[in-house]
Amino acid sequence: MRDAFISQLTLLAKKDPSIMLITGDLGFGVLDGFAKDFPDQYINAGVAEQNMTGIATGLAMEGRKVFTYSIGNFNTLRCLEQIRNDACYHEANVNIVSVGGGFSYGPLGYSHHATEDLAIMRAIPNCRVFSPTNTWEVEQIVNNMVNMVGVNYLRIDKSSAPNLNKKNIPFKIGEGRIVKEGKDIAIIACGGILDLALRARELYESKNISIRVVSIHSIKPFDEKIVIDCAKETGGIITLEEHSKLGGLGSIVCETFVKNRVLPKKFKMMGLDSKFSTIVGSQDYLRDVNKIGLQSLVDNIN
Repeated sequence: MRDAFISQLTLLAKKDPSIMLITGDLGFGVLDGFAKDFPDQYINAGVAEQNMTGIATGLAMEGRKVFTYSIGNFNTLRCLEQIRNDACYHEANVNIVSVGGGFSYGPLGYSHHATEDLAIMRAIPNCRVFSPTNTWEVEQIVNNMVNMVGVNYLRIDKSSAPNLNKKNIPFKIGEGRIVKEGKDIAIIACGGILDLALRARELYESKNISIRVVSIHSIKPFDEKIVIDCAKETGGIITLEEHSKLGGLGSIVCETFVKNRVLPKKFKMMGLDSKFSTIVGSQDYLRDVNKIGLQSLVDNIN
């Protein structure tokens, strides 16, 4: 998904000189081409994410469409005050792109695990929040971001679900997508972990259990209708996310139930408990350890 982001931004930057990319001193293997082709549209702000966000806001206030790029926690939590008070308060055209969502940088330890960012960013006024599930959604979100006024947060992780896109159905910000139809149970997911929902669905096809798989690429704005439809039309709902259970996708779905006075027949929230992880390892390993891997999903379907 990271490569899909920079490829799409490169295409857009060729046509729009107001687009700028600022990195916090990383991503060189991915960003080298952009820096070479657009030297006047690229800045390396160094390991100074607060300053990076301030620069981005200033440039945006002067008419630029700015993208900041760093690892999940670094350009969100480290510079939260600048995002809130500078960019969001002034509705500046600042697009915050976090690579390494969830456990993507699992071997580097908790400092590199982005597991609370969705909850924090969605709480800030004037900030849209996106968590695409595949490369096609990344491209579509970036296409929309450059034309929207205000702050956007794009969370990308190392994994990616297949690009299963229905023909003639346009992509819309704030609208979830039914990737696979089903009536027995619905799995609602955000991020690349949607791939596990598709794999689980395949396992149950031989058992004549139909699973609806729903992609929620837009955390804010949020598609309440698709959740309500799942509650009414299926035998139960499982939410799946590589993020804390507090304030993330599962919480938003529960808020939707209460707000609209609709309850599913069964419900299970799959996410991370509110605790610090002292374990390191690959993304898949940490998913399994934290009970959001494929086997845990199968157990919850049963």
